[in-house]
Amino acid sequence: TKILGDIDTDGVVKIEGRVEGAIRAARQVLVGRQGEVLGDINTREAVIGGRVQGTIDATDRVEVQGTSVIIGDISTRALAVIEGGRINGSVRIADAKEPGTDEQSHQSPVAVLR
Repeated sequence: TKILGDIDTDGVVKIEGRVEGAIRAARQVLVGRQGEVLGDINTREAVIGGRVQGTIDATDRVEVQGTSVIIGDISTRALAVIEGGRINGSVRIADAKEPGTDEQSHQSPVAVLR
């Protein structure tokens, strides 16, 4: 499946095909191993198993699985990177007290979980 355009939902979105556009999901965005997103992702939690080319802004958590490739920046409160997952961009971990403020945010190295 190929979708050209933005997706906006109050629930969960699972991508197994290709999306060319922004994805906004109130709860969760799941990108499967064969999934590909060419656009920004805004959600509470993102689990990436495929390819994303765009910014990921997840207020709570991002999981980068071992099969994933992310080309773009990530902004979140918690990040899990499984061995093999690749990120080409900056990662900003926001303080849970004041998300999105530069004084309460810092650049953080990516952790590898085995």
